[in-house]
Amino acid sequence: MNPARRAGLAGAALVAAAVGAAAGMAAERVVVGRPLRRGETPGGRLGLGQLRGTPQVVQLDDGVELHAEVDEPHPAAQWRALTVVFVHGYALNQDCFHYQRLALRGTVRLVFYDQRSHGRSGRGAPAFSTMDQLAADLEAVLSAVVPTGPVVLVGHSMGGMTILELARRAPQLFGERVVGVALISTSAGEMSDVTLGLPAFAARTLRTLAPSVIQIGRRTTQLLERSRHFSSDLAVLVTRVYAFADDVPVELVDFSLEMINATPLDVLADFLPALGDHDVFDALDVLNGTETLVLVGAQDLLTPAEHSRMLVKGIPGAELEVLDPGGHLVMLERSDDVNGHLIDLLERVARGLALEE
Repeated sequence: MNPARRAGLAGAALVAAAVGAAAGMAAERVVVGRPLRRGETPGGRLGLGQLRGTPQVVQLDDGVELHAEVDEPHPAAQWRALTVVFVHGYALNQDCFHYQRLALRGTVRLVFYDQRSHGRSGRGAPAFSTMDQLAADLEAVLSAVVPTGPVVLVGHSMGGMTILELARRAPQLFGERVVGVALISTSAGEMSDVTLGLPAFAARTLRTLAPSVIQIGRRTTQLLERSRHFSSDLAVLVTRVYAFADDVPVELVDFSLEMINATPLDVLADFLPALGDHDVFDALDVLNGTETLVLVGAQDLLTPAEHSRMLVKGIPGAELEVLDPGGHLVMLERSDDVNGHLIDLLERVARGLALEE
């Protein structure tokens, strides 16, 4: 049997093992004890991901165009001089901040954008699927859409990693332009040690086989893209396990899966090595003096709470909030709590700016 065929079969076996573990967890969490509910999403399914702002195009040096949107504050808003920039995570898009956008609209200037190769943004070359490039993209967004005034950056997962990479790339921005940071369900590094809730042997096998499976996946993208839609029930189940910890309406699961399925598989493959190589522990002290919120779900399987605790150890004065229960998409699952902590952060930032005036 040729090596590619062996790698493909091994990858398939690993996927089956991972799915089996996930399905087992799902059966325990969902099917037996807490079945998914329909029609109980706050505000209903109507409106999820449908909030839109004034569109702007950010042209990058490599020719990629990023899709950004701006929600301007009311003229009399207390925080109208402040801009909050939201940076989404891997396989998602700006709509994952739906409830934060809904809660903050009108009170402060809001900027959302889709990271390269995600959402409505243009496709980047595989060679530029790096954390340093994502940080450069964020810097370009700030220059184009927020050229002046104080900024608060809010990042989820890979978006939080993007912000931390920006701290290493452009430390002069923090404390001067960037006056506040919220790091949600993210990490400074050691992502290769995350077990994803799988048995240790399965996690080790996944890390060993991932490079071969990724290369095979790139050559069979069209076939895989078609097949990912044939197992919708299983996909919902696995998304439910890895995105959420508590009983949530199935509409939230569907919404999350829509964003994931809209991200091409080869884009997921292109960015996967960047997540594994991510290491910015040496840049955490750049955030010293910047109001920083670190927030995570207690049951997050993708960026475990221990990674947030490590962030707080490296950022003097950072606030840690662990929401229990809470999974990886905590901003959807625990939106009211996340919104409350973000508002607290903005209030602290506003007080600090007033003291300096």
